[in-house]
Parts: sequence; C-alpha cells; structure tokens
Amino acid sequence: MTEQSVYLNSKPFHMPFSKLGLSDALLKSLAEQNYTEPYPIQQQAIPAILKGKDILGIAQTGSGKTAGFVLPILQQLQDGVSTKNRHVRALIVVPTRELAIQVNEVFTTLGKHLPRPIKTMAVYGGVSINPQMIGLQGVEILVATPGRLLDLISTNAVSLSAIKILVLDEADKMLNLGFKEEMTKIFELLPKQRQNLLFSATLSDDLNNINRNLLRDPLVIKVEEEIQNLDLIKQVAFTIAEEKKGPLLRYLIREQNIEQVLIFTSSVHRTDAVTLKLNQNGINAIAIHSKKSQDARNQALELFKSGKVKALVATDLLGRGIDIKYLPYVINYELPRSPKDYIHRIGRTGRAESSGEAISLISPEEEHHFKVIQKKMGKRVALTDGNEINLKGY
Repeated sequence: MTEQSVYLNSKPFHMPFSKLGLSDALLKSLAEQNYTEPYPIQQQAIPAILKGKDILGIAQTGSGKTAGFVLPILQQLQDGVSTKNRHVRALIVVPTRELAIQVNEVFTTLGKHLPRPIKTMAVYGGVSINPQMIGLQGVEILVATPGRLLDLISTNAVSLSAIKILVLDEADKMLNLGFKEEMTKIFELLPKQRQNLLFSATLSDDLNNINRNLLRDPLVIKVEEEIQNLDLIKQVAFTIAEEKKGPLLRYLIREQNIEQVLIFTSSVHRTDAVTLKLNQNGINAIAIHSKKSQDARNQALELFKSGKVKALVATDLLGRGIDIKYLPYVINYELPRSPKDYIHRIGRTGRAESSGEAISLISPEEEHHFKVIQKKMGKRVALTDGNEINLKGY
C-alpha cells in the first residue's frame, strides 16, 4: 500500500465550495445552510473522493468530515444508475445510533435539490427492526450501526453485493466499543471492487491493520484539531463542596442568562438527579443516557436543538453523538475519567469558528484530577472559590 499524506490545521481555507467540482444542486444546498467555505478536510477530501480515491482521514468530531464524504457520495451516485431493490450502493458504518441519525440528516439536507432523488436511511438497534426492513425499499445510501446491519442482512432485508462506496466513520470508537468481530463479518460480505473511506479521531494498531487491509493507495488527511478548538473556548472552573454543586449550577444558569447548555455528568443516576432538580427549580431540562429508549433520546435531542429546552444533561457516551454547530455553553457537573474525554466534552462548544464557554464544577476530591487534566491539555484554568458565592434560594 502506498499513500499520500496531507497534514492540515483546522482553520478553513479562503476558497469557495464551487472550486471543488461539486454540482449546482449541491452548491445550492450548501448556500441554504450558510456553508460558505470548505474546511481543510473538505478541501482535500471532496476532489479526491470524486476521483475515486480511497481516503484515510484522521480528524476530531467537528472538523467537517461528515460533509466531506456526504457531498461527493451524493454526486457520484447521482451520476450512476440505481441498482435493483434492497441492493444499497453506499454504506456508512457508524458506532452509535445518535451518529447514524445525524449522518443521515446531513445526507437528506444536502441532497434535497438533486435532479434525481436519492433515498437514504439510518438503521440502528434499540428500536423495532420491522419498520426498518420495510423502509429499506429503494434505499441507495444506508447509514448503519454494525449489529443492526448484520441483523438486516440475515433477514435478506438488504444486500451489500452492489456497494460502490464504503465509509467507516469514527472507526476508533467502533473498535473501542467492541465491534471488531461484526466489522470483520461486514467486510466479508462486500464486493472487492469498491471505494473505501475511513475516518477516525486516532490511529491505533487495530485501526492500522484495517487501514492496511482495506485501503488502496489512500490519500491520508490528518487534521490537527484540538488546540485550535480550545483557543475558541473560554474555560472557567469553580471549586465547590459536592453538596453545593446543584445550587451553583442553577445559580450560573440564571445569573449568566444561559439559554442553551449541555451538562455532563458521570453516571445515569446523576444525570437523572440533576435533570430532576433543574426542572423542580424552574429550569427546563431533559436527560439523555443509555437507559432511555431510542425514541426518548431522539426527542430529547430535537427539543434541545430547537431551543424548547434550555439544558440537556448527558453522560459521556451519549455526548459523543451531540453535534450542535453554535452551542454556547458546556458545564462539567463532574469531571470525566480521562483528559481526552474532558477535551472531547468541552469541544462540543467553540465550534464552526464561534466562541464558547466551558465551566467545570470541581469538588475537593476532584482538584488533583483537574490538575492532571490541565497538564495534559497544556492549558491552565483559573479556579474561583464557589463556596464564597451566596447560593441561598438556588
């Protein structure tokens, strides 16, 4: 395997999408979404994908990678001919249900003006399989989690024999979540002649093996993302007794007139408890975690994105599927276990070149861990003594 590598920072280039070889229909959709300039990964990936090249993209969430593969896939399939029913032409494999829904929404949004409509669909576990089996009629682009995809293949609801393009999105998370065996089964069902696009935040040994076996002469695009994102994020931290975290959280939301905030907790139980207390104190909040049904998760995300609820309280796993372009605030009610997870959390804000604020509530037991996080991050965060704030009535 030979490869060509491109190293990029995360700042957009000053050039229009019209220079990338995209059709007028796709440019119209981009204009409607107020996308004016391609991000670096889009600037490199879109022309290469249109030429049929394999891609290995190493980039964090928020780098623009989704549109980077959605746009050229829509264009490539527009130029082709639809195959027989239930034989999808493009397959995007993702680790979580939330990401499947999100990627499918991007396909739908950017493909709305295509001369020939292309049916896309997201399939995932946690919901009834029967509506998905019926819905696969006429689908050309399928976004799927590994387990549910294999279930649908086993019932002959879908075939992979006509796949032209395979995308593995957030492949590192798929391996971390234990999908290695399922992915191997999927690879065995694919035609040998196809285009492969692999995206990941990191490049582990397991991922390197997939890269070597899957990709042919790939263009390797590496986007250095985290430091650029952190520069857009104002970080604030309060030392506070554990029992005062709830009142301080409510104080901050009210006193800073916060209208939209993503709050991270460390457990399902704490997520529900924080949400209950916020609602009891007149702050409209909703919880999202693994114990909720898929319908409940979808509804929670929709209510939060549309501004109908002010606060979304989430665990780390579910936070990975939350992608909101202009989220102004993130609050760490509790610190995550690893510095990488801390950076991922606060990276939900300060995106799309807009600033954001990340607030952390640090109990005495968490102070040492917060020092470790700051050291790994390479940034110092000033601590304010929250115990001196008058929290009476909160």
